[in-house]
Amino acid sequence: MDANTPSRLTGSHASWPSRCDHIALVLQGGGALGAYQAGVYQALHENGLEPSWINGVSIGGVNAAIIAGNPPERRIERLREFWDMVTSRQIWLWSPDGDDPRKLRNAWSAWLTMSLGTPGFFTPHHPNPLLSLRGASTATSFYDNHPLRETLHRLVDFELLNSGDVRYACGAVHVGTGNFRYFDNAQVAILPEHVVASAAMPPGLPMVRIGTDYYWDGGVVSNTPLQHLLENTGSDNVLVFQIDLFSARGALPRDMADVLGRMKDISFSSRTRLVTDYYMAQHRQKLIQKKLLAKIPEDRLDDGERALREELANLPEITILQMIYQQKAYEGQAKDYEFSGTSMREHWDAGYDDTLRTLSHRDWLAMAPEDGGVIVHDVHRIED
Repeated sequence: MDANTPSRLTGSHASWPSRCDHIALVLQGGGALGAYQAGVYQALHENGLEPSWINGVSIGGVNAAIIAGNPPERRIERLREFWDMVTSRQIWLWSPDGDDPRKLRNAWSAWLTMSLGTPGFFTPHHPNPLLSLRGASTATSFYDNHPLRETLHRLVDFELLNSGDVRYACGAVHVGTGNFRYFDNAQVAILPEHVVASAAMPPGLPMVRIGTDYYWDGGVVSNTPLQHLLENTGSDNVLVFQIDLFSARGALPRDMADVLGRMKDISFSSRTRLVTDYYMAQHRQKLIQKKLLAKIPEDRLDDGERALREELANLPEITILQMIYQQKAYEGQAKDYEFSGTSMREHWDAGYDDTLRTLSHRDWLAMAPEDGGVIVHDVHRIED
C-alpha cells in the first residue's frame, strides 16, 4: 500500500478484527439513495468500526468527503446536516398510507427536484440549455452545481481530509478522453472541485474544470470504486464494507416505468460481483505461482522469478461485506433524484438496520484465512 496510507492505530481501533490492517468503506453513486450510506456509517461508528480508507463515486464521494473531512465525533452530525439540507423542501403536509399514494407523492417530489433543483446541491440553469447558444455556460447542463461547492466548503475540513488520517479517493471520468481517474489523497491534494467533479452526472450537471482538464461523474464509466481499493491494498489485510445503491438483481419489468428503472439498476450496479470474482480468480492464480516457485531450487531462479517470489510472499487477506439497498415497492425509476425528507429518513434507517444485521454475523468480520484471498458476505444473499 502507498506510504501515505494511514497505518492501523491499535489503541484507537480496539474493535477491529484480529489481523485487520484497515477498515475500508466503498460507496457507490446513487443520488438521493446516498442517505442509505449515511445510515451504514452511523451503525459502524456506534460499533467502533471507524474506517481508515474511504473510496466513493458521485454521492458516495460526497458522503466519503464529509466522513473523512471531519473528526469522528462530528461525522454523523455533519452527515445529518447535509442530508437534512438537501431534503428540506416540503412535499406534502400529509399523504394516505399505501403504495399508490406514496408513488404519487414520490413522483411529485421528483418533479419538484427536476423543476427547482435541490437545496445545497444544484439549481436550474436560466436559460434552459435547450434555449442557450452553443458554447454558452448554460448550454451543456440543466443545472448549476455551485451550491454543492459552497456546501462542501462549509461541511468538510479539507486540511483534515488531506492530512492522511483517512485515505480518501473519489472517481471521475475525463470528458476529453473518456478515461476514468481516481483523485486519491495519497497522490494529490483533494479540493472541493475533485468531489464536485465526481458528482457531476451529465446532462443534469456540468463538467468540472480541474487544472486544464474537464471531468464528469465517475458513474458514467464505473459507479463502484471497489477496483481502486483492491488494486492498492498491497500486502495489507482489509475489511471492506461495500455499500451499493443499485441492485444488479431485479424482477422482470411490467411497464415502461419498470423498464427505465431496471435499465438504471443494471447500468449503475457496475457488476460489483464481477469485480470481486475477477480478483478471487486472480488471487488463486497467484497462489499457484507461489507454490510452484517454492518448489524450484534457489539456484534455478533468475532475478525476475526471485522478485516475483518476494512479491507473492505476503498476499493480502480481504473480507468484503456487501450491502445493497433494497428498493421499496413504491419506488420508481426516479428514486435517485427523489429528494424528500420522508424517503431520506427511510433510506438512512435502512442502511442503519442492514448494517446491524450484517454485524450480527460476527464470524463475517474475520479476515480471510491465510492465503485465502478475497471472501464476500452479503446479508441479502445468505442463501448464496
